[in-house]
Amino acid sequence: MKRTWLLFAQAVTVLLAAYFVVATLKPEWLNKRSTSLGGVVSIVEAPAGTPATSALGTPGSLSVPAKKASPAVVSINTSKAAQRHPRSNDPWFRFFFGDQDDQPQVGLGSGVIVSPDGYILTNNHVVEGADEIEVTLNDSRHARGKVIGTDPDTDLAVLKIELDKLPVIVLGDSDALQVGDQVLAIGNPFGVGQTVTSGIVSALGRNQLGINNFENFIQTDAAINPGNSGGALIDVNGNLQGINTAIYSRSGGSMGIGFAIPVSMAKIVLEGIVKEGQVRRGWIGVEPNELSPELAETFGVKADAGVIITGVLQNGPAAKAGIRPGDVITSVGEKKTDNVQALLTAVAGLKPGSTARFALQRGSDKMELDVMPGLRPKSPVRQVPNQPE
Repeated sequence: MKRTWLLFAQAVTVLLAAYFVVATLKPEWLNKRSTSLGGVVSIVEAPAGTPATSALGTPGSLSVPAKKASPAVVSINTSKAAQRHPRSNDPWFRFFFGDQDDQPQVGLGSGVIVSPDGYILTNNHVVEGADEIEVTLNDSRHARGKVIGTDPDTDLAVLKIELDKLPVIVLGDSDALQVGDQVLAIGNPFGVGQTVTSGIVSALGRNQLGINNFENFIQTDAAINPGNSGGALIDVNGNLQGINTAIYSRSGGSMGIGFAIPVSMAKIVLEGIVKEGQVRRGWIGVEPNELSPELAETFGVKADAGVIITGVLQNGPAAKAGIRPGDVITSVGEKKTDNVQALLTAVAGLKPGSTARFALQRGSDKMELDVMPGLRPKSPVRQVPNQPE
């Protein structure tokens, strides 16, 4: 009798152990529920009410940051009246050239709500020249967007909508980003509806791309397509790290090289436009060029790094401070200037009217000069390809 009871206890123990193993590793085997779709296809469903993720999200899933940020990403539809030819009503003109198309031009882009007051960050090229702007939230609410201000130098614009209880994205610290960090791009590509794509930070500080006057791009391989412009680039915490702006593409679609404006730069633009209606940037009145052996020999300078100044505006801030043609600027404040774009960005970041220390080399002599920058004049609008609207 004792032997029989021992065998029974061992069998029960083995069965319980097997049950717990299956419940842990293959719970769907215990919870399968077969459903017939129209009597044709049988599928396996989890029990009703089973959550797709835990409170912290499934390991490897990025659903939590996507859910956090998505409500604050909006779709932007623009329309612009068609420009009619001045002789389009002339019968002879219409006889030879036909009726001119007078349909309004429409555009599509994305934006990010950054304030409970209704301020939205997007790209300048998304709203440039638009007569009407309609903003659609992820909860399907609509509102007319008003342009508060634009900054063509960084291709950023600030809109405002009048709605209550707006979702707001959390701004992150783009200066803390590292190559290899996971990121998500959220926008409305091709007008199919809000879409989330994932990737990593491929590079930081990209410049000299000829996209904007001031460039400090985050490069990512998260898919960015037409309609994504002005959308959000977020981190795994759902915080905004950049505004998606441009792609490198031979086909017009994503090829794994996209560029976003860092939120650190976007915050400066946002603050300037909201407070003063413009972004106040520094300007010193010089003509900078990349340092080359030929230019170094021409001006008799011994420098091997920096930006060479080939022209100085008479009575401009640089001239008044003593900067001359042939000087090589190596740093502005604490920022090194290894190329023209770095010098432009560093000078633009200076506060007009406040003195800044410039390090430079003249001939074989190194020196420092205090320069008081003025207010940078407005730049002409640039036409740049491969900006997904």
